Amino acid sequence: MPDMPDMKESRNRVVEISRFGGPDGLKISDTPLPQAGRGEVRLRVLASSLEYTDVVIRRHLYPQTAARRPPFVLGYDLVGEIDQLGESVTDFRVGDRVADMTVTGSNAAYVTLRANRLVRVPPEADPAEAAALILSWTTAYQLLHRAARVRRDQRVLVQGAAGAVGQALLTLGRMAGLELWGTARGEQAALLRALGATPIDYRREDFTRVLPGGFDVIFDGIGEDGYRRSFAALRPGGLLCAYGYTASVQANERLVALMARLSRITLRRWLGSWLPQGKRLRIYSINVMRARHPAWFQEDLERLFALLKSRSIHPRIAGRVSFEEVVEAHRRLEQGGLDGKLVLCPQLPAPSVRPARTA
Repeated sequence: MPDMPDMKESRNRVVEISRFGGPDGLKISDTPLPQAGRGEVRLRVLASSLEYTDVVIRRHLYPQTAARRPPFVLGYDLVGEIDQLGESVTDFRVGDRVADMTVTGSNAAYVTLRANRLVRVPPEADPAEAAALILSWTTAYQLLHRAARVRRDQRVLVQGAAGAVGQALLTLGRMAGLELWGTARGEQAALLRALGATPIDYRREDFTRVLPGGFDVIFDGIGEDGYRRSFAALRPGGLLCAYGYTASVQANERLVALMARLSRITLRRWLGSWLPQGKRLRIYSINVMRARHPAWFQEDLERLFALLKSRSIHPRIAGRVSFEEVVEAHRRLEQGGLDGKLVLCPQLPAPSVRPARTA
């Protein structure tokens, strides 16, 4: 039986955006403890990832949350333990561990969610590692197997290979029998080799000249110069899978300009039949994919949790942080160069009362 919230306690801690902009606009707030409604469960949050996408949302540069206005709670995903069942919920029990992708709202001590959206988490899994799979690894899995439908021995380039999605693409791509290359900074070459890829230092090497004949598939979450060079690096008939855009978002960019840039990318998608040499563009969004095929999200995340349970995959955790460390964690996200995910662990005490640093 999980620890129940103290019945004397009626408040909930959350990470709120008090104003759009820099990390100083974040605030740790006390709010009423939520109650599960019909078809909902309440979760005691065990882990909630801190994503670079959260930075983009905080700067009011994320189209999906463009209509939101502060204050609202950040948090793209979570792993939690059910501590309250709403009316008509029969598929879960108090104490079950589950996961969900929320886009906002999960950086909290307690949340309520629709029961029919939840994915079961193996009870023996590390909650922080499980949370690290939800956005980045599900994106990678679906890029490989839903969007590109890769085949063994294909030659594949991953742009931004040292990032969270990039590392997942390399790991899962190696398991799928692909021949892999990855672009990253020179100092990250050892990491890419350890993940089974040939590293390409994008600051010193021209990846369009690395493979005569071109790559079969390129996964590009950077979007440099409208994907011009990625197209040039494809073989005739090759496929470019474009995903995300947050890595290229500038802090001083405006939402209108960003939307115009994304519209140009979308236009290229619809003009794909005019691309030279039969090259193809496919644009992937995990939120669009989930809306169209909700069962796929659950199936794919369950596969990833099974791989985590068997220790076939090892998501990297750059740090587990408490509520008191969230603002500094956002600064670290903006600085870049993290080797793994930062994860908010709501039950983790403040650094001043911790016996030792938690990695």
